[in-house]
Amino acid sequence: MPFRVLDAFKSARDRDDAFELTVGDEIIPMLLSYKAVRGAAKDWRTYSSDAPFRVPIPSEERERSVRQLPIETDPPDHRRYRSLIEPFFRRPMEAHYVARIDSLIVELISDCAKRPLFDVVRDFALPIQSRALTYMLGVPETEAETWIGWGTHVFRDGADSEQKGTVLEDYLVGAIQAAETSQDAHNFFAALNQMEIDGRPLSAEEKLGISNLVFAGGRDTVINAISVVMSYFAQFPEHVSSAASDQKSINMAVEEFIRVISPLTHIGRVNRGEDNPGSRVSLCWAAANYDPNVFQSAEAIDLARSPNPHVGFGSGHHACLGAPQARAILRSLIRNLSGHVASIKVEEEIANLETFGSLKRQVGFKLLAASISLLNKTME
Repeated sequence: MPFRVLDAFKSARDRDDAFELTVGDEIIPMLLSYKAVRGAAKDWRTYSSDAPFRVPIPSEERERSVRQLPIETDPPDHRRYRSLIEPFFRRPMEAHYVARIDSLIVELISDCAKRPLFDVVRDFALPIQSRALTYMLGVPETEAETWIGWGTHVFRDGADSEQKGTVLEDYLVGAIQAAETSQDAHNFFAALNQMEIDGRPLSAEEKLGISNLVFAGGRDTVINAISVVMSYFAQFPEHVSSAASDQKSINMAVEEFIRVISPLTHIGRVNRGEDNPGSRVSLCWAAANYDPNVFQSAEAIDLARSPNPHVGFGSGHHACLGAPQARAILRSLIRNLSGHVASIKVEEEIANLETFGSLKRQVGFKLLAASISLLNKTME
């Protein structure tokens, strides 16, 4: 069966706005309604992100040694750190960048079409995510080969996440040190060494914390989104082609895919209010994106849905820095699938499932073996 459009939290949300998730010896209430999630995302004084390692669920004390910046801070520190790196994350809005993404996706479509079978996840989505990141960071594209070797998640793709975290940190420390004398402002690591906050240079820990988020955040989520769009095209190529008719339609289709996929299921906040201070709460983006009070026929994929106020990229001051990158990739994917691919045939799949107590949610695929038939044979 292909990707299943399913509101995994429907029964829990219908019963109450909160659903308790047990993680180890910690009980974490999950906010599920659109109103509750949006409200908590704005109320940083009550629901704080100033909690090193505890914003992700499960926590990441074992996987990394530094606070991820700016995601694990509150205002005003959050804005100061975020403003330093925002110019890099705006690059996907530039026309020449979009052209590079288009060329990359056309290249990989052509390469995969030459194979009798390929894995959409590791042979297509992972290289797109990794190579596109080199464009955004202004580093040599050859670096992507190292990043591809880390798998779909820099911490949790493999048996030993703690060891993988060390590999990532060692790489980042080396890249930062190698760029210490560089004046190339286009290069992320060189620019990082020139950044200042509050009139002082960034510390080694701050540089590592920013870099860690850049590489760990958004990796598996983009890969999941690409694989789901490919699965949907395999089922309904005519729907994707219709959505690709003009830029407005492409934009609406991307927003609907992000709503339905909700690449990041939820994120943690630490309670600073009077009720159980120090405990964590989950802001469940995925549940909010299926709230029937906001989204009519929420379990249907409507590529022309408008308005579409989803929270697939978060909400409030912590809205996802990588949203322009994800949007640029998915827009290009829809455009080029429609322009070059006649059909995708899925031969085998293994769903990527997340478990929340008795609830399960599909967030993409561990394996999606497929073949591609092209419209234009000259691409082969």
